[in-house]
Amino acid sequence: MTRTETLPALASIEAITLALANVGYISTRPISTALYLAHHLRKPVLIEGPAGVGKTELAVSLAKAMDFKLLRMQCYEGLDDSKALYEWKYGKQLLYTQILKEKIGQLVDAQDSLQDAFTKLAGFQDLFFSRDFLEPRPLLQAMEQPQGSVLLIDEIDKSEESLEALLLEVLADYQITIPEIGTIQAQVPPLVVLTSNNTRELSDALKRRCLHLHIGFPDAALERQVLRARVPQLSEQLLAQLVAFVQSLRNENIRKPPSMAESMDWARTLVLMHAAVLDATLVRETLNVLLKRESDIQQVQARLAALTQAALQTPDPSLPDGTA
Repeated sequence: MTRTETLPALASIEAITLALANVGYISTRPISTALYLAHHLRKPVLIEGPAGVGKTELAVSLAKAMDFKLLRMQCYEGLDDSKALYEWKYGKQLLYTQILKEKIGQLVDAQDSLQDAFTKLAGFQDLFFSRDFLEPRPLLQAMEQPQGSVLLIDEIDKSEESLEALLLEVLADYQITIPEIGTIQAQVPPLVVLTSNNTRELSDALKRRCLHLHIGFPDAALERQVLRARVPQLSEQLLAQLVAFVQSLRNENIRKPPSMAESMDWARTLVLMHAAVLDATLVRETLNVLLKRESDIQQVQARLAALTQAALQTPDPSLPDGTA
C-alpha cells in the first residue's frame, strides 16, 4: 500500500469520524477534516491545545482505527538524533572489532606491505557502519514500515529548537539521511501527528510544514458524548450533573481547569463510589481528582456548595419533560 492508495477509513471526512468512533474516540468535524487533509496532502498535522484534551489520544486512536503501527517519540529537553533517528550498536561494533583483531593474522600476510594490508582491511571498515549495526529509533522506524504507520511526536514544545531543525527533512520529504549509508526514503509515508501544549513558541519553519489543528476544552454536548462512550456505567442523570459541574468549574478563576482527562477520571471515580447523584460531600472528597493544584482546590471551596447545587438543577435527559 502507498499513501496514494486511500484506505476506506481515510476515503472521506465522514469515514474518518466513523472509524475513530469505532475505537472509542469521538471526533469533531475540524479534527476529521485535518486528518483527511493530512493524509491526502501528505502533510503532518500539528495539534495544539491545553494538556489533557485528547491530543495524544487522537494519534493513538488513529493508529487503532487504521490498523497501523504506532511509533511514539516522547520529546524532552536534551533529546538528540541518537534517540530520535538512530544510533550505532557500539557494543556489537566492539565485539566485531575484537573478532577482527583475532583474525587479522589470517587476513594479512607477513609479506604484505603496509599499503596492501590497509587495502585488505578497508572493506571491513564499511561493514562496521552498515545497516546491520544500526539501531533505528522512532523516526527511522516510521520510514521503514511497509504497511504504513502513525508517527506521534509528542509534546514537541518540550524539546529544544535543534530538534525542530532535525525534523525538517523528515517532515518535508519523509526521508532520513545517514552519512555512512545514504538517504533512506519512506516505503510508505507515515501519518505524522505532532502535539504541543504551547509551553514555547515553535519555529515558523516547522509550522510551515504542518497543518494546524487546535483542540480546546469540549463544550457540554461533546463532553457528554465522550463520557457516555468512555464510561457507559454512568446514568444519564449523573452524567448530566457531572458535565454541568465540570463546565462551571472551568469558568472559575483557577490556574489549571480540569481537562477531558480529569473529567473521565472523575466519571470513573463516581462510578467506583456508587454515586447516584452529586452531593457536596462527595464532590469535596473527590475534588482532587479534578483539580491538581491545592491553590485551585482552596479557591473553589467557598463556592463548592453553590456549584454542586447548580449542577443538581441540570435537567435529567432520561425523563420525558427533562426535569431535574
